[in-house]
Amino acid sequence: MDKFTIRDLNLYYSGFHALKSINLNLPSNEITAFIGPSGCGKSTLLKTLNRMNDLVEGCRIEGDVLLDGQDIYDSRMDVNHLRKRVGMVFQKANPFPMSIYDNVAYGPRTHGVKNKTQLDEIVESSLRGAAIWDELKDRLKKNAMGLSGGQQQRLCIARALAVQPEVLLMDEATSALDPISTSKIEDLVLELKKKYTIIMVTHNMQQALRVADNTAFFLLGEMIEYDRTEKLFSVPSNKKTEEYITGRFG
Repeated sequence: MDKFTIRDLNLYYSGFHALKSINLNLPSNEITAFIGPSGCGKSTLLKTLNRMNDLVEGCRIEGDVLLDGQDIYDSRMDVNHLRKRVGMVFQKANPFPMSIYDNVAYGPRTHGVKNKTQLDEIVESSLRGAAIWDELKDRLKKNAMGLSGGQQQRLCIARALAVQPEVLLMDEATSALDPISTSKIEDLVLELKKKYTIIMVTHNMQQALRVADNTAFFLLGEMIEYDRTEKLFSVPSNKKTEEYITGRFG
């Protein structure tokens, strides 16, 4: 079953044609990686899936982006509700300058959860979901800014999980982290796909190979190839894909 269906998607920033005729199906409960050199459109496509591009002036979109068969660019779509269903974790960990507890409780509170017991449960289950509860359970009142980079990023994952999304978008979520923190987040992502659909942009092709079920390769705003990860890396059908994954450019 596909979570997202993208049909004939074109995206323009003022006069610049950033995404060109993208057609892509993203399956539920799988990890899909977007790879390609800088500026090829992979982060732009990721941000199209929860309408973060709405915030960019002069951005215009043609084509269809369907979430469970529903057009997310339909005028009746509630963007706040969409972003609750489709959470996002950014390249740079961005915890709020408040306690660890308040970081995780922030989303549920904005969606109307006021009950302390309920919030306690959400905070614990979200931190457990992000595999960081044991490290943080005695420090919940401490400021989140005091955590290490890897912990901050897992806290941001917990914050995304707290509103019970269906999809998790990860925009190079490990690129600023050391190998040990990266490995922890990769293990976590493999665990999370049991409950969520995960779409990640990564510069690290080894990471795509390690965790992604499917991989899409982008170049200059076009999707060059999309396949099961193992197949795309072992027998790419396009010469450009082969040149990129063997390090001849990019």
